[in-house]
Amino acid sequence: MNNKISIGLCINRLNSGKEKIDVCKLLFDAGFYKDANNRAYYSIFNSIRAILATVPVDFKKHKDVISYFNQNFVKTEIFPKELGHRISLATAIREDSDYLDSYMIDKSETLEQIQTAKDVSEYAEKYIRKWLKENTDFSEKEIDEKLLDKNE
Repeated sequence: MNNKISIGLCINRLNSGKEKIDVCKLLFDAGFYKDANNRAYYSIFNSIRAILATVPVDFKKHKDVISYFNQNFVKTEIFPKELGHRISLATAIREDSDYLDSYMIDKSETLEQIQTAKDVSEYAEKYIRKWLKENTDFSEKEIDEKLLDKNE
């Protein structure tokens, strides 16, 4: 993967993750908590894949993406260990929420999932902004224009 492709993937994946946070909020407000959990997880997943594009690596299986992230970014303390735990919880909740008919979810749990998605997105954006400054000729303004401002 060349650097130009990595840059595009970082930006597209990060922005996709941010958009999913907006969808989470709409679903949450409409009372669709399971679907909001699903979108929160995919926001997290897209943010992680944006980070991995800086390496650049990618995997077909979700578990491999998360495992690589935990091994190379959480265990090495580039990102806080607590965030790794929250990502693992989000993964488990998304799987249970999507695949177990008997899974009951409440409003507060969904709010936590959405907050985790926001936090992962914010950490990812800080990391990617720094990476873009170090690996491209983009000005601060160009980086701002490329990265949707959805973490408000």
